[in-house]
Amino acid sequence: MRANENEHSTLRLVRKDGTPMTHDSVFSLVRSGALDSLSLESQLVERAKAQDETAFDQIVELYADRLYNYILRMVGNPQDAEDVLQEVFLRAYQGLAHFDGRARLSTWLFQIATNLCIDFYRKRARRVQTVPYHPEPSDTDETEPEEWEFEDTMTPNPLSALLDKELQQVVERALNALSPKLKTVLLLYDVEGLSYEEIAQALRIPMGTVKSRLHLARSEIQKRVSAYLRGEAE
Repeated sequence: MRANENEHSTLRLVRKDGTPMTHDSVFSLVRSGALDSLSLESQLVERAKAQDETAFDQIVELYADRLYNYILRMVGNPQDAEDVLQEVFLRAYQGLAHFDGRARLSTWLFQIATNLCIDFYRKRARRVQTVPYHPEPSDTDETEPEEWEFEDTMTPNPLSALLDKELQQVVERALNALSPKLKTVLLLYDVEGLSYEEIAQALRIPMGTVKSRLHLARSEIQKRVSAYLRGEAE
């Protein structure tokens, strides 16, 4: 499969037999990882910088769902998430001319989203006149985050389904109790699948800080989950 440039329209991709791929097929392959998203990103960015409006529309289509899900987990409200998402793409559109390509486009978009989510937290904290305190982990802590394993069953019953739902609620409450700094790293790594390096670029922090924040975030959640499993009140 190879990419052809089209001066007047959208990026066209063709199969080995020469037949063109549809727009939906292209983005399905990118989302599944079967198509090199980095190559597509760079072509979309160059076309968008050249005032090709369709290219920016494709950027929005490519990343809107991932960004929305991330923002929703950060701010906790669908309407607020929609508002933040619109602001992310507005700022991306306005700042695209200054995007230098040193980081991936997706990393840059998540950086914008993270900054806006932190701004959202600050405004909300001022409204309720309270700010939670969480000790800052050391930048030199290079502890590798532990891997979590969960039991997998193919034959759930009503009781286990209820317990699973309760456990999910415990995890969600624990996640929402994290500070924005810890929550951001946990979501970017465990949910969005960004690498340590990509998170460090997006948040502009050392890689050691990424690892230590991830370790601390997982530890905080595991404490609440363990308490729940022991039957202790949260």
